[in-house]
Amino acid sequence: MDAIQFIQELETFKSDRLFPIVGAGRTSLTGGTPGDAKKMLQVALANEISVSEVAASWMPTAPEIDVKLALARQAGDEAGHFHVVADRLAALGFDVAEFAMSDNPLFQYLKGLSTTVERVAAGLFTLESIAYAVNENFIKFCQLRGDAETVRIYQEYIQPDERAHQQLGQRLLAKYATTPELQRVARETVGEVLEIAATGRAKAAERMGTACFPGC
Repeated sequence: MDAIQFIQELETFKSDRLFPIVGAGRTSLTGGTPGDAKKMLQVALANEISVSEVAASWMPTAPEIDVKLALARQAGDEAGHFHVVADRLAALGFDVAEFAMSDNPLFQYLKGLSTTVERVAAGLFTLESIAYAVNENFIKFCQLRGDAETVRIYQEYIQPDERAHQQLGQRLLAKYATTPELQRVARETVGEVLEIAATGRAKAAERMGTACFPGC
């Protein structure tokens, strides 16, 4: 199928499988605002640095200059998000020096991807869409808690970047997923990322008492 039709179909496929993840967060909000905001922001901290690390690790082996530059932008933006979230956590009384990363199957999967179409489909196109969608739920959580500063940070700094990354992914997939085989690979990769993310977020929600936390 042509590029426009392919991206439209892939967006529909992605949205259908993203809906349960987003819906779980919305359901958490209907029961009030359970959850520890500082713990939620630590999840965001881990995701921001992990996405930055993955994008940076892909950049040296990306043969296409526009893909290299997109990954560079993503890595830099996500590192910037890490600093913004870290500053907010510090203001809330969390010592960022105590922050420790934990293993995440989603990022292990991402690190194993080797082709441009897989990486763009997984990272820029899908991961950033997950982040944007669940961040919208988290913004609502913060609004209900009266946390105007965290709302401002997400609305002014983080969400515009996440949307721009996802749009970059659309354009790059339209350019490089040009054969039926490459389009199949893109679709399967999108599905795999969403499946792993859904499983991981469900387990995290059990630990945290809410599905309304940010990140991917």
